[in-house]
Amino acid sequence: MNTSSKKMAAGMAGFASVLWLGLTAAVAANQRRLVFNPTITPEVNNPRSSGHRTRPIVLRAKDGTRLCGWLMTPRVPGPRPAVLYFGGRSEEVSWVVRDAGNLFPNMTVLALNYRGYGNSHGIPDEILLVEDGCTLFDWLAALGQVDARRIAVVGRSLGSGVAVQVAKERAAHSVVLITPYDSILAIAKRKFRAMPIEYMLRHRFESIKHAPSLKVPTYVLRAASDDIVPHSHTDQLCEKLANLILDDIVPDSDHMNIPYLDATQSRIAGFLTGRFSQPLSTPELIQTVA
Repeated sequence: MNTSSKKMAAGMAGFASVLWLGLTAAVAANQRRLVFNPTITPEVNNPRSSGHRTRPIVLRAKDGTRLCGWLMTPRVPGPRPAVLYFGGRSEEVSWVVRDAGNLFPNMTVLALNYRGYGNSHGIPDEILLVEDGCTLFDWLAALGQVDARRIAVVGRSLGSGVAVQVAKERAAHSVVLITPYDSILAIAKRKFRAMPIEYMLRHRFESIKHAPSLKVPTYVLRAASDDIVPHSHTDQLCEKLANLILDDIVPDSDHMNIPYLDATQSRIAGFLTGRFSQPLSTPELIQTVA
């Protein structure tokens, strides 16, 4: 190789290094946008549940941040089972209100938007979202019309990572995970193979680390076609879940449409109704906090 060729090769190597460093820095600086995509516009205007009394609600996080969403209570009087719902990466949760009659019949439902989503204030952050989730669970358990021993935690996509951690920290009765993953870190490493993503990513949502601690009945629903959370990432999680009751693939579904399908909603309603109707067992009554 002559001198000019060596200089050209060195220049190309230098350019590639600068490009790699630039891309790495860009990913590190914008990781919050990669993990969270706050949606402000409501999916449903003035949502109402056909099967519940519906009211908008504003709750305060531990640091005072305003979290906005909806509380839905059954028309049947008396303490009822309850559901705490956590949405996906780009999800504004007003649609849950519209569909609550099908999804969560005869159950009290609390669905609040994450920090920075909908009308909620603040900036999304993994630690804070899990802390907020625990605060919401405690608030829901203290409601007079709720059977505190029968509160299910439901999470979709990104929200499955929140749901797993909240269910680990609180005495959840059961858990439903829609298109869940092993960890955001694992998915990011798959997408950014050439980057040291493990040293850059702050919001990791490593559900696979918490899964063995979940002793309560858990239901997993997968999309038939999912290019956001490949089945291999769900497989890894399911292998670690301590009490996986069902692992279903919803026909004709993809990552985006799965929660809206009748097949999905009837499956979730059937699972929760069935679990709530059973006598409380020791693991469901008191879940050890790991």
